[in-house]
Amino acid sequence: MEFVTRDGEAVPAVGLGTWQMETDTAYESVLAALELGYRHIDTAQAYGNEDGVGRAIRDADVDRDEVFLTTKVKPTHRSVDDIVSSVRGSLDRLGVQRVDLLLIHWPHPLANLETVMTGLNRAREHGLTRHIGVSNFGTDRLDRARTVSEAPIFTNQVMFHPWWPQRDLLRYCQREGVVLTGYSPLANGALVGNDDLAEIGEQYGKTSAQVALRWATQHTNVMTIPMSTSRAHLAENIDIFDFRLTRTEHDRVTRPSYLQTGLAMARGQLGV
Repeated sequence: MEFVTRDGEAVPAVGLGTWQMETDTAYESVLAALELGYRHIDTAQAYGNEDGVGRAIRDADVDRDEVFLTTKVKPTHRSVDDIVSSVRGSLDRLGVQRVDLLLIHWPHPLANLETVMTGLNRAREHGLTRHIGVSNFGTDRLDRARTVSEAPIFTNQVMFHPWWPQRDLLRYCQREGVVLTGYSPLANGALVGNDDLAEIGEQYGKTSAQVALRWATQHTNVMTIPMSTSRAHLAENIDIFDFRLTRTEHDRVTRPSYLQTGLAMARGQLGV
């Protein structure tokens, strides 16, 4: 496993995302992932599966301190008190005293950014989380969030894959020391079986999915959270650190295609 370090915290570069998982499915997937060596788990209030995730962490033969656990606050919680109260609810469902990372899930058009960031900071001050961050923020909003936040912004969690490489945002994060956490690293399956990725993977004995995940993790200051409910795919997704793409291979698969991404979104393939 490789790690991404921020504020002295080394986090596994590949974690498990649990978007679209029902509670029992999340339980089984997280439990399997922890058995396979995952130590980085991501959930959210909006997913409705925090209790399943927490139950799996408790039932796994892994110490809680070994697992880097992230949850995200619904953006409908727009006051400081509501944010802090919602985090306490998350901790109750997860069955933990605190999470390692707490994010605002996405910007709400009616929310005051300073108030939202104050809410996350208050949760941190109360010992409910060790780090705070944001999700689905563009560069300008991320910059403003960093300005109004008392604590450092640990990460910005956004869509990130070879067809959506987020170049401007990535450069900003790398320059300012903010971790970029990529969700939907396989474009929700759209990259699986891609000819270019598969051809490159053949040279290393890897699948197209593994090439896409390696593409993500070879970027400085980037970690990724692929979602899977299959034990075989969970094992595959974490087995990517015994090869490296060349610059030519990396550039070959970095093909931002608005048409391809747009079609995928229209089919409901890309999620949060």
